[in-house]
Amino acid sequence: MPAHDLPLLIDAARAAGEVATGYVGGSVKRWDKPEDAGPVTEADLAVNDTLESKLRGARPAYGWLSEESAHDPLRAAAPRTFIIDPIDGTRSFIDGSRAWAHALAVVDEGQVTAAVVYLPMLDLMYAASLGGGATLNGAPIRASVKDRAAGATLLAARPMLEARHWRGDVPAFKREHRPSLAYRLSLVAEGRFDAMLTLRKTWEWDVAAGDLILREAGAISTDRRGKALRFNNPVPQVDGMVAAGPLLHGEIVGALA
Repeated sequence: MPAHDLPLLIDAARAAGEVATGYVGGSVKRWDKPEDAGPVTEADLAVNDTLESKLRGARPAYGWLSEESAHDPLRAAAPRTFIIDPIDGTRSFIDGSRAWAHALAVVDEGQVTAAVVYLPMLDLMYAASLGGGATLNGAPIRASVKDRAAGATLLAARPMLEARHWRGDVPAFKREHRPSLAYRLSLVAEGRFDAMLTLRKTWEWDVAAGDLILREAGAISTDRRGKALRFNNPVPQVDGMVAAGPLLHGEIVGALA
Protein backbone atom coordinates (compact mmCIF):
# COMPACT_ATOMS: atom_id res chain seq x y z
CA MET A 1 0.00 0.00 0.00
CA PRO A 2 2.24 2.84 -1.25
CA ALA A 3 -0.05 5.65 -0.08
CA HIS A 4 -0.12 4.08 3.38
CA ASP A 5 3.69 4.20 3.66
CA LEU A 6 4.21 7.73 2.34
CA PRO A 7 2.93 9.66 5.40
CA LEU A 8 5.20 7.53 7.57
CA LEU A 9 8.21 8.41 5.42
CA ILE A 10 7.36 12.10 5.50
CA ASP A 11 7.02 12.13 9.29
CA ALA A 12 10.26 10.20 9.69
CA ALA A 13 12.11 12.54 7.33
CA ARG A 14 11.00 15.57 9.34
CA ALA A 15 12.19 13.89 12.54
CA ALA A 16 15.52 13.16 10.83
CA GLY A 17 15.79 16.82 9.87
CA GLU A 18 15.32 17.90 13.48
CA VAL A 19 18.12 15.59 14.58
CA ALA A 20 20.53 16.55 11.80
CA THR A 21 20.03 20.30 12.06
CA GLY A 22 20.79 20.04 15.76
CA TYR A 23 24.40 19.36 14.78
CA VAL A 24 24.62 22.31 12.36
CA GLY A 25 26.85 25.14 13.51
CA GLY A 26 28.73 23.07 16.05
CA SER A 27 31.74 20.81 15.95
CA VAL A 28 30.68 17.39 14.72
CA LYS A 29 32.81 14.28 15.14
CA ARG A 30 33.76 12.71 11.81
CA TRP A 31 35.91 9.85 10.60
CA ASP A 32 36.56 7.96 7.37
CA LYS A 33 34.96 4.63 6.59
CA PRO A 34 37.15 1.65 5.67
CA GLU A 35 38.15 1.01 2.04
CA ASP A 36 37.86 4.68 1.03
CA ALA A 37 34.06 4.53 1.40
CA GLY A 38 33.89 8.20 2.34
CA PRO A 39 33.36 10.16 5.53
CA VAL A 40 30.75 9.60 8.22
CA THR A 41 29.78 11.75 11.20
CA GLU A 42 28.05 11.33 14.50
CA ALA A 43 25.10 13.13 12.89
CA ASP A 44 24.78 10.41 10.22
CA LEU A 45 24.57 7.77 12.93
CA ALA A 46 22.15 9.74 15.07
CA VAL A 47 19.84 10.25 12.10
CA ASN A 48 20.11 6.58 11.20
CA ASP A 49 19.10 5.59 14.73
CA THR A 50 16.11 7.93 14.63
CA LEU A 51 14.93 6.65 11.26
CA GLU A 52 15.35 2.99 12.20
CA SER A 53 13.42 3.51 15.42
CA LYS A 54 10.54 5.31 13.75
CA LEU A 55 10.31 3.26 10.57
CA ARG A 56 10.97 -0.22 11.88
CA GLY A 57 8.94 0.55 14.96
CA ALA A 58 5.96 1.25 12.69
CA ARG A 59 6.66 -1.55 10.18
CA PRO A 60 8.53 -4.31 12.04
CA ALA A 61 8.04 -6.81 9.22
CA TYR A 62 9.87 -4.64 6.66
CA GLY A 63 13.52 -5.26 5.81
CA TRP A 64 16.19 -2.63 6.36
CA LEU A 65 18.93 -1.37 4.02
CA SER A 66 20.78 1.74 5.14
CA GLU A 67 24.17 3.20 4.34
CA GLU A 68 24.92 3.42 8.05
CA SER A 69 23.60 0.05 9.26
CA ALA A 70 25.01 -3.45 9.33
CA HIS A 71 23.72 -5.91 6.73
CA ASP A 72 20.19 -7.14 7.43
CA PRO A 73 20.20 -10.84 6.40
CA LEU A 74 16.39 -10.95 6.43
CA ARG A 75 15.73 -8.13 3.95
CA ALA A 76 15.70 -10.40 0.89
CA ALA A 77 12.76 -12.35 2.31
CA ALA A 78 10.88 -9.39 3.79
CA PRO A 79 7.56 -8.36 2.18
CA ARG A 80 8.90 -4.82 1.75
CA THR A 81 12.19 -3.13 2.57
CA PHE A 82 13.18 0.35 3.68
CA ILE A 83 16.15 1.75 1.73
CA ILE A 84 17.65 4.71 3.56
CA ASP A 85 20.44 7.24 3.22
CA PRO A 86 20.45 9.08 6.57
CA ILE A 87 22.44 12.02 5.17
CA ASP A 88 23.07 12.08 1.43
CA GLY A 89 25.86 14.57 0.91
CA THR A 90 27.84 14.01 4.10
CA ARG A 91 30.82 15.95 2.77
CA SER A 92 28.56 18.93 2.15
CA PHE A 93 27.11 18.56 5.64
CA ILE A 94 30.62 18.64 7.08
CA ASP A 95 31.56 21.67 4.97
CA GLY A 96 28.55 23.66 6.12
CA SER A 97 26.62 23.54 2.85
CA ARG A 98 22.83 23.50 2.98
CA ALA A 99 22.38 21.07 0.05
CA TRP A 100 22.31 17.71 1.83
CA ALA A 101 19.30 15.44 2.08
CA HIS A 102 17.57 12.59 3.84
CA ALA A 103 16.56 9.92 1.29
CA LEU A 104 13.91 7.37 2.29
CA ALA A 105 12.25 4.70 0.15
CA VAL A 106 10.09 1.61 0.46
CA VAL A 107 10.74 -1.19 -2.04
CA ASP A 108 8.34 -4.02 -2.89
CA GLU A 109 9.66 -6.84 -5.13
CA GLY A 110 12.42 -4.64 -6.53
CA GLN A 111 10.25 -1.59 -7.24
CA VAL A 112 10.08 1.58 -5.19
CA THR A 113 6.52 2.23 -4.03
CA ALA A 114 6.94 5.24 -1.70
CA ALA A 115 9.75 7.77 -1.49
CA VAL A 116 10.85 10.99 0.16
CA VAL A 117 13.88 13.24 -0.38
CA TYR A 118 13.99 15.96 2.27
CA LEU A 119 16.42 18.88 2.50
CA PRO A 120 15.71 20.42 5.89
CA MET A 121 18.07 23.39 5.51
CA LEU A 122 16.31 24.38 2.25
CA ASP A 123 12.80 23.42 3.40
CA LEU A 124 12.31 21.11 0.39
CA MET A 125 10.21 17.96 0.76
CA TYR A 126 10.04 15.88 -2.42
CA ALA A 127 7.65 12.94 -2.16
CA ALA A 128 5.98 10.30 -4.30
CA SER A 129 3.92 7.13 -4.08
CA LEU A 130 3.51 4.60 -6.86
CA GLY A 131 0.64 5.78 -9.06
CA GLY A 132 0.09 8.83 -6.87
CA GLY A 133 2.28 11.40 -8.61
CA ALA A 134 5.23 13.40 -7.29
CA THR A 135 5.14 16.54 -5.19
CA LEU A 136 7.38 19.26 -3.79
CA ASN A 137 6.12 20.65 -0.49
CA GLY A 138 2.71 19.21 -1.37
CA ALA A 139 2.42 20.73 -4.87
CA PRO A 140 2.58 18.50 -7.98
CA ILE A 141 5.79 18.55 -10.01
CA ARG A 142 6.57 17.49 -13.59
CA ALA A 143 9.85 16.75 -15.31
CA SER A 144 11.17 18.68 -18.30
CA VAL A 145 10.00 17.75 -21.81
CA LYS A 146 13.31 18.75 -23.42
CA ASP A 147 13.73 16.45 -26.40
CA ARG A 148 17.38 16.84 -27.39
CA ALA A 149 20.75 16.91 -25.69
CA ALA A 150 22.05 20.06 -27.38
CA GLY A 151 21.52 22.86 -24.90
CA ALA A 152 19.93 20.59 -22.29
CA THR A 153 20.83 21.24 -18.67
CA LEU A 154 22.57 18.21 -17.17
CA LEU A 155 23.44 17.47 -13.56
CA ALA A 156 26.61 15.40 -13.62
CA ALA A 157 30.17 15.32 -12.32
CA ARG A 158 32.72 16.64 -14.80
CA PRO A 159 34.28 13.21 -15.60
CA MET A 160 30.93 12.02 -16.99
CA LEU A 161 31.51 14.20 -20.04
CA GLU A 162 34.92 12.79 -20.92
CA ALA A 163 35.04 11.61 -24.54
CA ARG A 164 35.73 7.98 -23.59
CA HIS A 165 32.18 7.63 -22.28
CA TRP A 166 30.51 8.55 -25.60
CA ARG A 167 30.18 6.93 -29.01
CA GLY A 168 30.85 10.13 -30.94
CA ASP A 169 31.08 13.78 -30.03
CA VAL A 170 30.11 14.61 -26.47
CA PRO A 171 26.63 16.18 -26.56
CA ALA A 172 26.54 19.94 -26.00
CA PHE A 173 25.01 19.83 -22.54
CA LYS A 174 24.99 22.74 -20.12
CA ARG A 175 26.54 20.90 -17.17
CA GLU A 176 26.03 21.72 -13.50
CA HIS A 177 26.54 19.73 -10.33
CA ARG A 178 25.02 19.31 -6.88
CA PRO A 179 26.70 17.34 -4.09
CA SER A 180 23.71 15.18 -3.12
CA LEU A 181 22.72 12.58 -5.69
CA ALA A 182 19.21 12.35 -4.25
CA TYR A 183 18.87 16.12 -4.64
CA ARG A 184 20.09 15.95 -8.25
CA LEU A 185 17.40 13.41 -9.11
CA SER A 186 14.75 15.49 -7.38
CA LEU A 187 15.77 18.63 -9.29
CA VAL A 188 15.24 16.75 -12.56
CA ALA A 189 11.85 15.54 -11.32
CA GLU A 190 10.98 19.15 -10.51
CA GLY A 191 11.88 20.27 -14.03
CA ARG A 192 14.62 22.67 -12.93
CA PHE A 193 17.14 20.56 -14.88
CA ASP A 194 16.60 18.41 -17.94
CA ALA A 195 18.68 15.36 -17.08
CA MET A 196 20.98 13.65 -14.59
CA LEU A 197 23.78 11.24 -15.38
CA THR A 198 26.14 9.09 -13.36
CA LEU A 199 28.11 6.25 -14.91
CA ARG A 200 29.69 4.75 -11.80
CA LYS A 201 28.35 1.82 -9.83
CA THR A 202 25.89 3.55 -7.50
CA TRP A 203 24.62 2.52 -4.08
CA GLU A 204 20.90 1.92 -3.95
CA TRP A 205 20.38 4.21 -0.97
CA ASP A 206 21.60 7.14 -3.07
CA VAL A 207 19.04 6.70 -5.86
CA ALA A 208 16.09 4.55 -4.77
CA ALA A 209 13.96 7.43 -3.49
CA GLY A 210 14.81 9.66 -6.45
CA ASP A 211 13.94 6.88 -8.90
CA LEU A 212 10.26 6.87 -7.91
CA ILE A 213 10.02 10.66 -7.61
CA LEU A 214 11.40 10.94 -11.14
CA ARG A 215 9.08 8.35 -12.64
CA GLU A 216 6.00 9.78 -10.95
CA ALA A 217 6.99 13.21 -12.34
CA GLY A 218 6.98 11.82 -15.89
CA ALA A 219 10.70 11.19 -16.37
CA ILE A 220 12.43 7.93 -17.21
CA SER A 221 15.18 6.57 -14.97
CA THR A 222 17.29 3.57 -15.91
CA ASP A 223 20.80 2.28 -15.48
CA ARG A 224 23.49 3.52 -17.88
CA ARG A 225 22.51 0.87 -20.45
CA GLY A 226 18.82 1.75 -20.46
CA LYS A 227 17.69 -1.15 -18.28
CA ALA A 228 14.99 -0.68 -15.66
CA LEU A 229 16.31 -0.22 -12.15
CA ARG A 230 15.63 -2.93 -9.58
CA PHE A 231 16.32 -2.45 -5.89
CA ASN A 232 17.02 -4.53 -2.79
CA ASN A 233 19.64 -6.53 -4.68
CA PRO A 234 22.00 -8.86 -2.80
CA VAL A 235 24.79 -6.41 -3.64
CA PRO A 236 22.87 -3.14 -3.25
CA GLN A 237 24.20 -1.28 -6.28
CA VAL A 238 22.91 -0.25 -9.71
CA ASP A 239 24.98 0.17 -12.87
CA GLY A 240 24.96 3.96 -13.04
CA MET A 241 21.85 5.99 -13.75
CA VAL A 242 20.37 8.09 -16.55
CA ALA A 243 17.33 10.25 -15.77
CA ALA A 244 15.48 12.55 -18.17
CA GLY A 245 12.24 13.00 -20.07
CA PRO A 246 11.41 10.16 -22.49
CA LEU A 247 12.91 11.60 -25.70
CA LEU A 248 16.01 13.07 -24.12
CA HIS A 249 16.58 9.91 -22.10
CA GLY A 250 16.64 7.81 -25.26
CA GLU A 251 19.11 10.13 -26.94
CA ILE A 252 21.48 10.05 -23.96
CA VAL A 253 21.44 6.27 -23.59
CA GLY A 254 21.94 5.84 -27.33
CA ALA A 255 24.92 8.18 -27.34
CA LEU A 256 26.76 6.52 -24.43
CA ALA A 257 29.60 4.16 -25.24
